[in-house]
Amino acid sequence: MTIPAPFVSRVMEIEKDWIDYNGHLNMAYYNVLFDRCSDDAFELMGMGPNYARDRKLTIYTAEVHVCYVQELHLDHKVISTFQLLDHDEKRLRVYQEIRHVDGWLAATSESLSLHVDMAGPKVAPFPPDVLAKVEAMRTAHAGLPMPERAGRSIGIRRKAG
Repeated sequence: MTIPAPFVSRVMEIEKDWIDYNGHLNMAYYNVLFDRCSDDAFELMGMGPNYARDRKLTIYTAEVHVCYVQELHLDHKVISTFQLLDHDEKRLRVYQEIRHVDGWLAATSESLSLHVDMAGPKVAPFPPDVLAKVEAMRTAHAGLPMPERAGRSIGIRRKAG
């Protein structure tokens, strides 16, 4: 299996109902775009809808930090990337970008996801076959530079003096 580094989504269109009263993409729908890309990347690692249905294991999002960089509008087409920054036996740390098809950056997202046994629900280790795919993606992404926007925190910068 060849793993793209980073994983890149299909081209996605902005839907009319996603445009807010300011005339641009409502903040919630950036997360929909990120999520659609994540779902495809999770599928590549063996954790898609069939995984949840058949094995009763899935991924839950624990934390997300989104930065809105440039507005998106109804006529825009975008792609999203997925870079696996880190993982352990139960968690994934992911960095994503949404870019206009012309290349400019619209938004970034960094998230922490948990592998969950739906019977609990409770956080549970990845099974060996899935962990091998997670490790393969992490290896494929290990050569990518750490994104400049990864690891950011929210705060108000104060001028000295």
